[in-house]
Formats: sequence, C-alpha cells, structure tokens
Amino acid sequence: MREISVLVKLCSRVGPAAVVLLAMASLSGCKDKQQDKSAQEAPPAQVQVENNSVNDLVRVAAPERFQLVSTDTRPVNGTLSVTGSVNPDVSREIPVLSLANGRVVALHVGLGDTVRKGQLVMEVQSPDVAAAFNTYTKAVNDEHLTDVTLTRDKLLFDKGAIAKSQLETAQAGEDDAAADLRASEQQLHVLGVDKNHPADTVKVYAPASGVIISQNTTASGAAGITYAGSSGSFTIADLSHVWVICDVYENDLAQVKVGDTAHIQINAYPGESFRGTVSDIGAVLDPAIRTAKVRIQVQNPGGRLRIGMFASATLDVAKATLQTALPSTAVLHLHDRDFVFVPAGNGTFRRVTVKLGNSLDGGWVVVQSGLAAGQQVVANALALQNTADQG
Repeated sequence: MREISVLVKLCSRVGPAAVVLLAMASLSGCKDKQQDKSAQEAPPAQVQVENNSVNDLVRVAAPERFQLVSTDTRPVNGTLSVTGSVNPDVSREIPVLSLANGRVVALHVGLGDTVRKGQLVMEVQSPDVAAAFNTYTKAVNDEHLTDVTLTRDKLLFDKGAIAKSQLETAQAGEDDAAADLRASEQQLHVLGVDKNHPADTVKVYAPASGVIISQNTTASGAAGITYAGSSGSFTIADLSHVWVICDVYENDLAQVKVGDTAHIQINAYPGESFRGTVSDIGAVLDPAIRTAKVRIQVQNPGGRLRIGMFASATLDVAKATLQTALPSTAVLHLHDRDFVFVPAGNGTFRRVTVKLGNSLDGGWVVVQSGLAAGQQVVANALALQNTADQG
C-alpha cells in the first residue's frame, strides 16, 4: 500500500508517463532478483534409465540376405586346461666335450647357433697332446727296434746259432712293443689328433646336428675333463622334438594318463594349435603349490617352438560326449559377453546370450548354454550387428 501511495504522489508531480517508466524498472528489478535466486538453487535431479536388455529384437531391411545355420551335436572329449613352457627334450641333448685338457684358442660357434654333425666348433691347445705324441714316438721307435731284433734272431735260430728261448724272448719283446704302439695310436685318436699331422692343438667337432642351447666356455677359457666332472663346453639339442612341461594340480592328477592327447596353444601363434602326447607324469609334487610336472612330447618341424615359450595346453582326459556346437562366425562378442541372433518372425531377429565352451576343429565352438541342438541362428552375427547399427 505504501508503494501505491508513493506512486500517486509522483503521478501528481511528474505525470503519468514518468510513473509508468518507474513501475517497469521496479518490476524488472524484482524479476532479476528472482532469476538470481533460482540460479543459486540446484536443478532438479533427472533419472536416466539405461536399457540393459540383451534379448533385443533387431529389425533389418531384406532379412533374407542373412544366411541361417543350425546348431549341431559333435563329439567332444572331456578336457583339462593347464599351463607350462617349452623345454628341450633331454634325450636329444648332447654335450660337446674335449677329452684333452687345455686352453681354448678358437671358438667357431656360439650360443643359439645351428650346427651340423661334424662341424668344427672349437680348438683347444693342450699339453695332453704333446705327451701323447711323445709316447707315440717312443712306441714307434721301440717297435722298430724289437722288430729288427726279432728278424735277426729268426735268422740266427734258423742257422742254429741261438737257442729257441732267445728267439721266444725276442718275439715277446716285439709283441709288447706292437701293443704299446697300438695303445699310443688309440690315445691320439681319442684326443682327436691325426698321428700323421702332429700339432699342439685339438680340433673339436660337433657330435650331432642341432642348436647350441648352452655355452660353458669362452675364448681363452679352459676346456676338457676334470675329476670333478664337466658339463661340456657346449650343449647341442635336437629341437625337432620338444617337451612342453606343465603344472597339474594334485586334485586333477587322477584324470591324466600317459598317452593322452594334448592341444598346445602358444601366444606367439594365436589361433594355431600344436598336437602332442603326454609322455610322463611326475612322481614328485611341488610341496609349495601342490602340483606335479606333466611332460608332453610335441613335434617341432621348422623349430617354431622355441625354448622358454609360454604354453597353454588342453588335455583330452575323458571319453567323448555329444555336445551342442555352432560355427564361431555365428557368435558376437560384445561387452564381455557372447551373443547369437535367432529368427523371431516377421523379418526380425532376437539377440540371445550364450555361454561358450572349447573351440573345435573346423571353426566350430561348443555351446554350454543358451541354445539347443538343431536351433537356427544367423551364420554371420557380426554382419547382422553392423547392418543393424547402420540402420
């Protein structure tokens, strides 16, 4: 009421037009105050509901262009999944030894090299060679002397100049000298030295073809056999066959048998499987993790499996049973789930969640739940999903 009386007084003094302007300014100020007050207040909460349904109906144009395929029943072995690593077959490992003790003066190969049988790998300078040649030279001289003596005594005995006992003594001396000569020649042969080419070094050759997986000496290092034993200057392994050694828990050991088939997967070759056979089950368990070592024999043509590679193995440990399977192309992997599309009538498809099992030969995969045998699904789930997204 006070504001009205003030406006009446102003109207009588300044006129109606000025009053109208003052009233509009007053109302604008009130409106600005209300807007400032509303701006300071928090906006009302809005709830957005996300559709998490996985059994959605999908409609696409020309649904007949998407080929259907029926699920099938296939024999599937009971399996056990384990992990391990690639190792050399110890029965195919051969040490490279120098039977002459001495100093390595030349190395012709190194760790990781591929060698062939008979290839020169190193040279060793050895005092054993000098001693063996000394023994051989003396044996040659002794045998020559006893042979001359025996020839002379035979001539004298034939003329009756000496007794038969003296001839027998000469014959025994010749036999002993010949035996010593043969022994000295064999010693040179064992050391790897040619008696016709004297030298102070021994040439050591590869005893077999393969890959050098261990090197225990360097140039100017020592080589040879000692009383403490020696693991060899090099170790050559034939890697055409390798072992995949896996850890199997104690509770699963009863399922594994020697001769079981194993399918090996290597991270370096995704989507590829190597076939092997269980050849040994360890008799001793690791007390810390309660596992036993299971050895799988695997062929390795071309040396693609390299020592130390991580491997996962699937062991066929039970008789085959019929299980539902479908082509892997019919499966759509989305948001850590697997889906298939089944016909829903009227040109629509329903997206159905499935739980998958092991992969099978021929690009098929086991379906553990979600589908029945003989049920039809879209053969190429990814193509249908892309078409639906673009529409």
